[in-house]
Amino acid sequence: MLKVEHIGLAVKSFEQSIPLFEQLLSTPCYKTELVASEKVNTAFFQVGETKIELLESTDPEGVIAKFIEKKGEGMHHIAFEVADIEAEMQRLSGLGFQLLNPTPKQGADNKLVCFLHPKGTNGVLIELCQEIVKGE
Repeated sequence: MLKVEHIGLAVKSFEQSIPLFEQLLSTPCYKTELVASEKVNTAFFQVGETKIELLESTDPEGVIAKFIEKKGEGMHHIAFEVADIEAEMQRLSGLGFQLLNPTPKQGADNKLVCFLHPKGTNGVLIELCQEIVKGE
């Protein structure tokens, strides 16, 4: 693992949350993006070398909507940048960690991503992410 890439926060409303985090972090939201396959809107803030990602559901049956219904707004996941996501997935799977997706999938912010089941990580949803290099 190279670094904490971002911390994902589940929120009910970008209309309320983006201005709140712009004030809190004293920095503007630099990017919003729809990840249609996950039924989620994302909004990013840069804080030093780490990003904060707000996650807003686009569907009442989406993963983020269900998370908020069960646990309320708040921390959803921690993402770690890796150099080779497939190798890291193989390594962690070999150590007994449960992958939530068997192959990397397209995520927000030009990343390939894979999640680890929180039951094996002390209740914390872990995301592995690798920057997509043009030509891959």
